[in-house]
Amino acid sequence: MQQKINEFIQNALAEDIGNGDMTTLATIPKNNNSEAICYVKEDCVIAGIDLAIQICKKVNEDLTVSFTVQDGDEVNANTAIGRIVGATHSILKLERLLLNCMQRMSAIATKTKHFVQLIAPYRVQLLDTRKTTPNFRVCEKWAVAIGGGVNHRIGLYDQILIKDNHIIAAGGIQKAIEACMEYMKKLPTKLPVIVEVKNEDEFKIAESYPIVDRILLDNFTPEAIIALLSKNTAQKKLEASGGINASNIEAYAKTGINYVSLGDLTHHVSSVDISLKIM
Repeated sequence: MQQKINEFIQNALAEDIGNGDMTTLATIPKNNNSEAICYVKEDCVIAGIDLAIQICKKVNEDLTVSFTVQDGDEVNANTAIGRIVGATHSILKLERLLLNCMQRMSAIATKTKHFVQLIAPYRVQLLDTRKTTPNFRVCEKWAVAIGGGVNHRIGLYDQILIKDNHIIAAGGIQKAIEACMEYMKKLPTKLPVIVEVKNEDEFKIAESYPIVDRILLDNFTPEAIIALLSKNTAQKKLEASGGINASNIEAYAKTGINYVSLGDLTHHVSSVDISLKIM
């Protein structure tokens, strides 16, 4: 993960700075020093503090960076949370990347914590999905974890998740699972196998294969999930996904399901208002 974060910071800085911060070069003497204060302008669960420190140090190791909060802390509106002191050129180079990351990560962590609190009385875990921003996935999933959620697969490489399009292309759910069984024999290590089902017939097929670790119930109602629990004779782990939101997530959690997954955690958030001001 750290390597991916380092690569992200390097690529993001290169994208923004290019061959130089022309405005700063044109207006500010190179030896100028400043103090900048980071403000949070709305209530949130803060996320991206650790990343912000890494961004600062990547731009200039001589910057003095201090924050009064940690990732996962609840912060009230209009609160000063951090201070950066050092070369003005460096502060202005990192400003936008630092804020973009903290704003989006804090939004995700805040939303995640809200959902986690809704299902807290029940033995169910909240999962994220791959519905993330390209090249920012590692940070968005980091924010989900900060908010108390659990990371689902990171990419296409760390789990086998047989979804509806795989089933259609393979010629049916049984053919897809049996092809997976043959493929798994060639792998040096076992990957978790999850199968998405859309009805009871597909559930019965997926439930009958020992290779299947988890069954994803796609767009099932809570009532339909409850009806399936007694038919889960192999005691597969069950995950609910599709159409789950703040108004119905508790109903899903009450069913006795093991997991609920929400793409909404990462693909539908409004960034928290955070600013960095030179004093």
